[in-house]
Amino acid sequence: MTTLLRTPASARADALVERVGDAPLLPFANGGASAAEPGALAEPTTPPPEEPQIVEPARALALSDVITVGSGPGEALIRLAYRLGVPGHVLSQPFRRPQALRLLATAASPNRGDRAAGTALRAGHFLIQATRLPIASFDFSPNAHHASGVERVIHSFAWLADLAASASRADGAGAAERIATQWLRGNAVPGKGPAWEAELAGLRLVAWLVHAPLLLGGQDKGLRTRLLAAMAETASWLDKRAPRETAGFGQVAAWAGVVAAGLLLPHGKPRRLYGEAGLVTALGDMVGEDGGVLSRCPAAQLGAIQLLTDLIACYEAVKIVPPPALAVMRELLVPPLLALRHGDGALGSWQGQGAIPADRVNAVIEASGVRTRPLGQAAGWGYQRIKAGDTLLQFDTAPPPRARHARAGCASTLAFELSDGPQRIVVNCGGAALVGGQLPARIGQGLRASAAFSTLVLDNANSTAVLLHGQLGKGVETVESERRMVVGKGARPNTQQATRIEAAHDGYASRFGLTHRRILTLSADGTELGGEDILVPTSKNGKRGKITFAIRFHLGRGVEVQLAPDKRGASLLLPDGRLWQFRLGGDRAGPDEITLSAEDSLWVDGDGRPHATEQLVIEGLALRSGGQFSWRLRKTG
Repeated sequence: MTTLLRTPASARADALVERVGDAPLLPFANGGASAAEPGALAEPTTPPPEEPQIVEPARALALSDVITVGSGPGEALIRLAYRLGVPGHVLSQPFRRPQALRLLATAASPNRGDRAAGTALRAGHFLIQATRLPIASFDFSPNAHHASGVERVIHSFAWLADLAASASRADGAGAAERIATQWLRGNAVPGKGPAWEAELAGLRLVAWLVHAPLLLGGQDKGLRTRLLAAMAETASWLDKRAPRETAGFGQVAAWAGVVAAGLLLPHGKPRRLYGEAGLVTALGDMVGEDGGVLSRCPAAQLGAIQLLTDLIACYEAVKIVPPPALAVMRELLVPPLLALRHGDGALGSWQGQGAIPADRVNAVIEASGVRTRPLGQAAGWGYQRIKAGDTLLQFDTAPPPRARHARAGCASTLAFELSDGPQRIVVNCGGAALVGGQLPARIGQGLRASAAFSTLVLDNANSTAVLLHGQLGKGVETVESERRMVVGKGARPNTQQATRIEAAHDGYASRFGLTHRRILTLSADGTELGGEDILVPTSKNGKRGKITFAIRFHLGRGVEVQLAPDKRGASLLLPDGRLWQFRLGGDRAGPDEITLSAEDSLWVDGDGRPHATEQLVIEGLALRSGGQFSWRLRKTG
């Protein structure tokens, strides 16, 4: 069962402040009975670890219990008074007139934007998800209907980083002024429209403050006054909204905006103290104990790292030491993200995201200053990683995110991705969160379905119900998983070790009375991946009859498929000339009831562009009393 292991507070504190290496922060829970090994594999050569104490799942990290925001009695009193509504200038300078609204310092964030998108801005277009949108005719009003990805870029002012990356302050100020003027005209009423979602408002305030020289450095002095007033107004709005926001990245972004305003606007100390306490608590609520965000979304993980880097830059601008929790959390967030990088450096396609490009990932990691290795196995984050030779395997061994954490939740349990060096062999379709632009909205719901992932599907049903607006319903509740080393039969001890991961989910138990168990075994040299998909009845007396199933293997872009004459295998020619062979094994349902075919598929890149691809599909009828289907991928050239 996917659980977290509770450790003493002192041990958790030590784990947090150390850099994370290949090993997980916490022991990994072994669960579930062992099924038959695929191929000729023997039992583990090393004894199992001592059984840890397992408690009820509590995936959020109580960061504030480990690293508290330091404050004396005076600061605690200021924080309380500010929370109760006493104005900041009364608390910071009680016998003086309020200072004029201005910026106290200039932040220099190491985060850099997209130069191409910035160049497009100067030419009069937004470049979002590979689509050009004219700035002059863009509707910024609250009643406009845009794709969620477009709204996110526009209303968070993320485009400021792109503009800063493409031009000097003097050259970029004109474009920044034009867009800011149009935006302020369309979004003058706080709380009205998508621009005033807490997440976007927090990100916008941080962007305004970090890129203030570009935004306020133009010739329009009236705009400068209006923008400063908008910063103060947004900060006051977030003071009230952040505590009421649902736990997750949105709440973290809202509190980050409060803290940034407390650092860079006058009379900010009370606001900063108030915001720091809320931010540390929100970070603990957003992140699991192994460092993965509870939305299980790689884009949210990347965004959290980027946001903390910007916020720490605000502290450096005013020469105030940030709470230790911010740097610790940033270090904790990086290893799980690195675990989702393939050999090409781009991320895997999980929880609605496309394959976020390598340069974008590298830029955020480089700006963070964190130097560490990928997290190999994570109980809470849920993505197992195996690296053997040039081959890299990613395996989803956790339930989908809870509805309150999901942004574009997907039914991806027990799906996997496989790459050989820079070439992707098996992928997931991805891209459900990137609809709009070049990706038609009508297929967004399908991209969240189990069939859009490289996993087994029963009766064409999702393992977890896919609802509207990115939400998920009933389905997978628990996932059992076990990871261990195995050796080939007859091999000498400690030679030719392979890594085996066995996992099972209950998403089909209530509807069909069957549990899906998947075993993946990657050889030590990375040239062979053995797989076994097993349907196990949930009761001793299995149901009678048969049920349709399909095991899908969505193939990477450019992979050429040639089915074998006996329809029991296929050759996979990668774009760089490498050759892999796919082969079906024996099965308990009878070979006449199983077919292997090649069908059309779709893969969405990190910019939201769809690409036509192919998929291998094993399908047939399985007994309601259970079934076992094995397959193998072998590198031959």
